[in-house]
Amino acid sequence: MRRITRITTVGVASAALALSVTACGGNSSDSGSGSDGDKAAIAYDIGGRGDQSFNDAAYAGLEKAEKDLDVQGSEAEPSDGEGDADKVQRLTELARSGNNPVIGVGFAYAPAIKKVAPKFPKTTFGIIDDASVTGKNIANIVFNEEQGSYLAGVAAAKVTKSKTIGFIGGVETPLIKKFEAGFIQGAKDTDASVNVLPQYLTQPPDFGGFSKPDLGKAAAQGQLDKKADVIYSAAGLAGSGAIEAVSKAGKWNIGVDSDQYQQKGLAPYKASILTSVTKDIEDAVFNLIKSVQDGKPQTGEIRYGLDKNGVALSMSNPAFADMKDVIAAVDKAKQDIIDGKITVKTAP
Repeated sequence: MRRITRITTVGVASAALALSVTACGGNSSDSGSGSDGDKAAIAYDIGGRGDQSFNDAAYAGLEKAEKDLDVQGSEAEPSDGEGDADKVQRLTELARSGNNPVIGVGFAYAPAIKKVAPKFPKTTFGIIDDASVTGKNIANIVFNEEQGSYLAGVAAAKVTKSKTIGFIGGVETPLIKKFEAGFIQGAKDTDASVNVLPQYLTQPPDFGGFSKPDLGKAAAQGQLDKKADVIYSAAGLAGSGAIEAVSKAGKWNIGVDSDQYQQKGLAPYKASILTSVTKDIEDAVFNLIKSVQDGKPQTGEIRYGLDKNGVALSMSNPAFADMKDVIAAVDKAKQDIIDGKITVKTAP
């Protein structure tokens, strides 16, 4: 088994340098980069590894592939305020280094993959949360976030005592509005009298709302002041700030992407994390890597929804698992969505 090589890139020039040094075995975290084994790479979204959420879920998939498939894994970090040119350089160097597949974690990689993928036709490029850029060697890994969020809305409406719940989105993009839409619909379908407070931390082109915990903390405090007692944050690393504020107030959090109850970095606040809307990013990344290794690379749209447990509510918190009436309502809503009795909106 080989250790994963982690590459920190800051700007186009240093991205090229860091990757070329790693290829030569000069990176202290590199072990086995000169071997002839299969290689796979992920390029992280804003916030990077350690966000306790989206990026960490992708890392778990790469780590699983490294252990189970004996691949050599590489990670590439984003830099603050970077542009598409930085992402193009990052993906180009990862492909040149022999990684296959190369996976962009997040829709922000769409323009870069559009440029880079045609230049490396024998390399499979994966992109998570985007289906706008297509090609013969592009795998579009997408999720029905609105479905999982609907279930979160059901749970929130069942447990709230103040009849006020909050939603915090990192950046107001169509993707994050899917989370909002499902959450509101699920809550309102369960109890029309529940008041939902939606809030976004930043607006495009400012994507700092995915990376600044202080913004999440302030937003959560504002919602708590308005009597919200359940807050669902879809804000990447910024969500950790919201989780801290909600936990200290003795109210309920709903996590996102990863099972945040299980995240070591959030351990001090885990008792407040009622549940999380999980996206099976780990298996999605692993499955793509395995498909390439098997000689049958996945391409085109690969969608994960409730029907395949690609999105779900986590059951790790014993307090949530013991709420039998809440779980029954969630289970019924899940089956109704799968059976087509409920169509979940993708925009508020």
